[in-house]
Amino acid sequence: MTATKTVAPLSELLTSGSAALLIVDMQNDFCAPGGYIDAVMGKDVAAAATICDNLIALVSAARTASVPVIWIGSDYSPQRIPAAMQRKLDQRAITAVCCEPGTWGAQWFGVTPMPDESVVIKHAYSGFSNTPLHGVLQEKNIETLVFAGVQTQVCVESTVREAHSLGYIAAVVKDAVASHTPPLHEASLMNMQFLFGELCETTDVVAQWAPRSLS
Repeated sequence: MTATKTVAPLSELLTSGSAALLIVDMQNDFCAPGGYIDAVMGKDVAAAATICDNLIALVSAARTASVPVIWIGSDYSPQRIPAAMQRKLDQRAITAVCCEPGTWGAQWFGVTPMPDESVVIKHAYSGFSNTPLHGVLQEKNIETLVFAGVQTQVCVESTVREAHSLGYIAAVVKDAVASHTPPLHEASLMNMQFLFGELCETTDVVAQWAPRSLS
């Protein structure tokens, strides 16, 4: 008879001292009216604003609990992105640059890093692709990653998938991620829950990171 293996609940992992909060792509070009996703791609960015209160709550709780907050941003300058990514832009005849350094589009939207928090800039959809993210997490002895930000089915899921492949436990805060395409947002959440991680809500995470939970 095979013994049943005990699996630690997410609540235990969140308070183990090896969790980190990852904020993905909360930048004007992805989130704000007049930004790249709105003006160039013609997508509705309204959902991004709806998660800001939850992001603020998550970041505040993480800081109070001394949980590392790691910010993942983008710089999709033509000289930095992969050739395959440039090909997709060329097929759409897009020449505008998303999150060009030094521009309004690259600035943070709704939430902002503290000076002592790690910021990782990526040039592809995954936060791990040719970035120091894995090394940053290893230095901090991180094993569980809590994900929030945009776009659910693009950069969030791409980073979650690679995190899973690297051996991290991924928890996606379903009311703190958003997408310009709601059906793909919902499909991505189901896919990530089925194969690559777990879903939770902002209140679940904030409760675990409250001071009384860490005593």
